[in-house]
Amino acid sequence: MTPSPKKTGASTDDKLQSLIFREVDRSRLDDFVALFESRGGPKNCWCMVWRATPQEAKRTAGASRKAAFTRRVRQGLPVGILGYLDGKPVAWCSIAPQRTYRNLGGVAEAADENVWSLACFFVTRQYRGQGMTARLISAAVEHARARGATVVEAYPVDSDSPSYRFMGFVASFKKAGFVEAGRAGTRRHVMRLPLDGLET
Repeated sequence: MTPSPKKTGASTDDKLQSLIFREVDRSRLDDFVALFESRGGPKNCWCMVWRATPQEAKRTAGASRKAAFTRRVRQGLPVGILGYLDGKPVAWCSIAPQRTYRNLGGVAEAADENVWSLACFFVTRQYRGQGMTARLISAAVEHARARGATVVEAYPVDSDSPSYRFMGFVASFKKAGFVEAGRAGTRRHVMRLPLDGLET
């Protein structure tokens, strides 16, 4: 699910300037489903790895995970954003309140904080390796800020990690201003970006 390096041409770079981001809500649920069911899409996980309740975690079939995710959207819970080009969804970022995920191994939310967790990326093959991750991070931060977040937390890995690559790479988050705050297990770094006082 992690973008892999690929050479790009100026025309593609120009096209990415028209990229727009929208929150996944009931009105955009069909777009989310279309993206995840597209060729190469993560149609087995449905971005439920870090969201599943203990009961839901027992049901690992793609259909069950899809139902669990779509149920959250229909209930009005924040889940993330889609990136669109020419009206078509081409990228996804899971960004939602920390409390809506199971324990990601991050920093416990303080009483005066509203922490949003950035937990996953997916980009269609055509647009991987073209700076899409940086655009998703920026859009996710702005989305979280608009919804009242005071901190955005992420859990990326080093570029040579054999797993959790769908959570992004440390270097991408450092470039976006995130600072390491600890480790979550042996591979994931906990990185945070305080939003108070951060210029928009």
